[in-house]
Amino acid sequence: MVALSFLIWFPLMLGSCAWLSEKKFSGSGNWVTLFGLFSLLIFGVYLASDGTNSLSWEWFARFNIHFSLLYDGLALLLVTLTIALAMLAVMVSWNDIEQHRGFFHFNLMFSVAGIIGVFLAADLFLFFLFWEVMLLPMTALILIWGHEDRRYAALKFFIFTQVSSLLMLVAIIALALHHQSQTGELSFSLNELQQLVIPDNMQFWLMLGFFIAFAVKLPMVPFHSWLPDAHTQAPTAGSVLLAGVLLKTGAYGLIRIVLPLFPNATMEFAPVAVTLGVVSIIYGAFMAYSQTDLKRLIAYSSISHMGFVLLALFSWNEVALQGAILTIVAHGISSAALFSMAGMIQHRIHSREIGQMGGIWASAPKMATVTLIFVMAGIGMPGMANFNGELLTLLGSYQPFPIQTIIASLGIIGSAVYGLHLFQRAFQGPANVNITDLHMRELVFTSLLVVALIYFGLQPHIVLELSSETLSSLMQTAGEVRP
Repeated sequence: MVALSFLIWFPLMLGSCAWLSEKKFSGSGNWVTLFGLFSLLIFGVYLASDGTNSLSWEWFARFNIHFSLLYDGLALLLVTLTIALAMLAVMVSWNDIEQHRGFFHFNLMFSVAGIIGVFLAADLFLFFLFWEVMLLPMTALILIWGHEDRRYAALKFFIFTQVSSLLMLVAIIALALHHQSQTGELSFSLNELQQLVIPDNMQFWLMLGFFIAFAVKLPMVPFHSWLPDAHTQAPTAGSVLLAGVLLKTGAYGLIRIVLPLFPNATMEFAPVAVTLGVVSIIYGAFMAYSQTDLKRLIAYSSISHMGFVLLALFSWNEVALQGAILTIVAHGISSAALFSMAGMIQHRIHSREIGQMGGIWASAPKMATVTLIFVMAGIGMPGMANFNGELLTLLGSYQPFPIQTIIASLGIIGSAVYGLHLFQRAFQGPANVNITDLHMRELVFTSLLVVALIYFGLQPHIVLELSSETLSSLMQTAGEVRP
């Protein structure tokens, strides 16, 4: 049981060791962090196979707060994704960080610890604590190692996240006090709070507090404006973590907290949430097409893709929920891959402007080929992981929300338009730049990303089997609510 907490503490220790080693041996922080994360990945898989899936310590006895962790199939899936993309973040920033490299690795691992904590927390107070832990190091990554407008982007990211977090904190406290009014004692346990009888009116307002916090992180229109700025100004490693896993904490919060704790309010609110998801899909695709900054284009595409997740979750349909899980994993890999390519291009030509690219295929055919595969994955090419998620989302959402689903399907066409338009402008046509092709290190990790996208595209049942217990529980809750 104690070993489960090691998934959280080890990244903090790893970041500290990388910081110290970098002071004595320049460049050693990369190797320390990379091998440490690889060891953590193996350890996480071992814990799951060993049946270690829960932990609970009394923390603040006066307020009945426990250090409670839950390591079920869904948590295993997202923790594994987090560690894998953290390794990618280290590899893409191998030569990019020139100043304070030790401190950079510390902040990167600090952020990873917070993200893993969010995925494991089974106590709402603990969940909120890790939710805040994610904020500080990611803000530092943008502020210290970001690009020209990093101060503005970091401040915007901090304000959006902090204000929405305060709404969630109010909802958590109100929920715990309601538990006290019914049982005589405070409780922040997710399992105990799920057994509460909450009046519909109160349930709606509590749900709304959590929903806004998670919608900001997802992000969902109209709470999205921080994302393009943060992605554009963040270092490549920050963009990888932001797109790959940080956005997924919002979806995870909806799955783990909002849907099971407030089923009545969720079903009542579903038409609004689904509509906002569809708006995010169309708006994100439209804005992506109009961008001239490569990283900003990918950021808006993330808004569009996460709209599919929101549509799926609030459809309360088993097929749609399966699509949401697949989309979370697939988009985590494909978006991180695209931001990695954007970072490598920016490092070579010192610009993110698509108009300054063009004809890259002539000088860097390996880079062009790999990027084309990632673009194909992003637009939902059959055989790639993204296709399965979006297909199941549309199939499952059609029955409860046919009109919204038909409109949402236009987003797939939109993604094909902006994706192929991007590739044509950057990699084909007359050569505006002459750049070096992928190095061996870059070729290795990009090839692994290609394999992952194809593997989960051909074998989606692995993801579905891991998350089946959580999805079955949600469908049981839905069945109890529906007349």
